[in-house]
Amino acid sequence: MPDATPEARLRSRVLVVAILASFVSFLDGTVVNVALPAIGDELGGTGEARLGLQQWVVDGYLVTLGSLILLAGSLSDLYGRRRVLVAGLVGFAAASVLCAIAPTGPVLVGARLLQGVAGALLVPSSLALIISTFDGEAQGRAIGRWTAWTGTAMIVGPFVGGGLVDLLSWRWVFWINLPVVVVTLVLLRPVPEVRLETGRRLDVPGAVLAATGLAAGVYGLIERTWAFVGVGVALLIVFVVYERRARDPMMPPRLFAARNFAWGNVATFAVYGALSLGGFVLGLFLQQVAGYSATAAGVAQLPSTLAMLALSTRFGTLAARYGARWFMTVGPVVAGAGYLLLLTMDESATYVTQVLPGLLVFGLGLSITVAPLTAAILGAAPPADAGIASAVNNAVSRVAGLLTVAFAGVILGGVLDVASFHRALLVTAGLLVLGGLVSMVGIRDVRRPPAPTAPTAGGPEVTGAA
Repeated sequence: MPDATPEARLRSRVLVVAILASFVSFLDGTVVNVALPAIGDELGGTGEARLGLQQWVVDGYLVTLGSLILLAGSLSDLYGRRRVLVAGLVGFAAASVLCAIAPTGPVLVGARLLQGVAGALLVPSSLALIISTFDGEAQGRAIGRWTAWTGTAMIVGPFVGGGLVDLLSWRWVFWINLPVVVVTLVLLRPVPEVRLETGRRLDVPGAVLAATGLAAGVYGLIERTWAFVGVGVALLIVFVVYERRARDPMMPPRLFAARNFAWGNVATFAVYGALSLGGFVLGLFLQQVAGYSATAAGVAQLPSTLAMLALSTRFGTLAARYGARWFMTVGPVVAGAGYLLLLTMDESATYVTQVLPGLLVFGLGLSITVAPLTAAILGAAPPADAGIASAVNNAVSRVAGLLTVAFAGVILGGVLDVASFHRALLVTAGLLVLGGLVSMVGIRDVRRPPAPTAPTAGGPEVTGAA
């Protein structure tokens, strides 16, 4: 059998690099969540101070990631995919070291802010590298493999994070990033630079307004300083006004002229805000109240992830055939019912009877929701705007999680017990149901033209995402 051509070997290398670079970013989110109780024990003190640190460890990363991920896409276009990816990897490794050696809570939060900046460079540059290297059907297969492999971070994360916390220390959830980054940088060395002269300008004022607005709002919510919440809201309003007038906005307002894109992102905000809030409080409750180990708490939440990975492709195919609207309506409501089932939990959190049923129902609802939601939003954008549309939707989901986790302290009242946990479950279920209602009201199924009488060689075109 003949050896692969140099071009084929380069494509394989690019795909592996893109997968590893994104994987380390996704893995970081899942491993950190199960480490939060241990971080709180060592650096957070007690009561509200402990909860506040745990919120900041999550939101410090998300506030810079969510506000800069759109700008990062433009950086990749202007300065080259490889160069931006290298900068992101080196920055992510350096910030991970700072997190791992942080002697105090504020130092850890500062390092997480820097880690979010670097993380914002990784995913857009990875996808852009794939898009610039592959074309046609090969590009579709490459993106599918990238999605599948990066999705495994949701499975690996709880095992890895829980094991590291229980066997070594929470600090190892950050040290574990270093070998992945080193391998990725070595593989990236022979990959040539790809740079596009797009004539675009960096929307620095927009990025500054978004970052400062989100930071002020999150600070106000976590610390319950309502003046900062007001400042954050005002800055975000100025951001929206500025984007409408900017010559080259990082969040193009024209995208929201498409009905499904606009309403789909509202649904995204509600659904992904619920996912972040629910995952945050459930992970803390299982360890801090029910007494689960970090590994057990991580593994306990796997059924919903496994259900989503097993069923999402099927529901994406069905939505492409019958339309996304009712899947986006029913799915979040079913997921919300799963969280209502978790209201049976008490201090014991008996897994088989109190935890598992709700998580399985939640996983089913999430499976019904995610692929149709993605397909409806990206299918509403013109092909030329597919990249920025995906980035906007990604940013919306990150910001939603950022704000709901910041609001967790208000919902819990500064204390995590059965009563406050149940309040958080009700809010999570309410957000999910709201996402379903928004989809029912706002989403419209696209009517496709009738198929030709003679089948084409390529078969029908299907818009969908897994």
